[in-house]
Amino acid sequence: MKPIIFGCSGPELTEAEFAFFQKNKPAGFILFARNVEDKAQLSRLTSDLKRSVGRHKVPVLIDQEGGRVQRMTEPHWRKYPPMGVFGEMALKDPTLAASALRLNCRLMADDLRKVGVNVNCLPLLDVRQKEADAIIGDRAFSGDPNLVAALGRITVDALQEGGVLPVVKHIPGHGRAMVDSHLKLPVVDASVEELEETDFAPFKALKDAPFAMTAHIVYSALDSEKPATLSRQVIARTIRMKMGFSGLLMTDDLSMKALSGSFAERSKEALDAGCDLLLHCNGDMAEMEEVASVCHGIDAGLEKRIANLVRDVEQAPMIDRGDVKRRLEELMSKF
Repeated sequence: MKPIIFGCSGPELTEAEFAFFQKNKPAGFILFARNVEDKAQLSRLTSDLKRSVGRHKVPVLIDQEGGRVQRMTEPHWRKYPPMGVFGEMALKDPTLAASALRLNCRLMADDLRKVGVNVNCLPLLDVRQKEADAIIGDRAFSGDPNLVAALGRITVDALQEGGVLPVVKHIPGHGRAMVDSHLKLPVVDASVEELEETDFAPFKALKDAPFAMTAHIVYSALDSEKPATLSRQVIARTIRMKMGFSGLLMTDDLSMKALSGSFAERSKEALDAGCDLLLHCNGDMAEMEEVASVCHGIDAGLEKRIANLVRDVEQAPMIDRGDVKRRLEELMSKF
């Protein structure tokens, strides 16, 4: 098994993709709107992905945040609000917000697990900044790090209770980025003290999360040359030591324009810096082949750890969806 999470090109696997995954055996997969049509189709696709690598306990990821970022949507799935709504709700009624967010995430998890998706790239623990680029915006809970941490904890717990593993992102914090890292490399010049008080605090509070996704951002006070994804200093000293994050660390998408160099170079640098898993999303076969070419198999301990995470979360009981939906809608009507 190789330490890579790959995307695929469409709503069903091509013969070439199946053969490629069968040969390279990635650790997991990630889905996007281009891969989603309806419930029956998506169930077939997730089953085929698992079959291609010959394992059942395979992480299958999706970004199902709500708001602007929701890959499974109407008419086949419920439309969810952005996470910022729960931050606003918490300012007026913290108890109401906590209950509504928990039910919201339980419904999300139910949607995902019924079609074979067992990892949601949620919650964002980024602390929103007013002057920053809009790429984060209402995807984040709040500009208050304590509130972000509290709502992040509810999300992490509720997803796992619902049978889906969470991924906290974008560690060590994307909230200050003045440009979209999909398009350019952001540079954050805040001091270490300021970062520790705000941006880093929610990640430190949720250091026990099973997965975290890195930020393609240069934090000049930590490493003036390399973005966090490729920085041994940021990963070892800040993410692992200062924050105490003990889960599996995956890159953000390697094909984003914030990164430079060949895909082989990006992949090797990320692994050398201390990332456990590489994330490549767009399904481009030439790029995937280049990423796979520099990746060796992961050790047996990491492979077992991934399988155990998936196994444990899949044992969660199913919800009474009608009851959860009714209670959520009742709470949301009060806001």
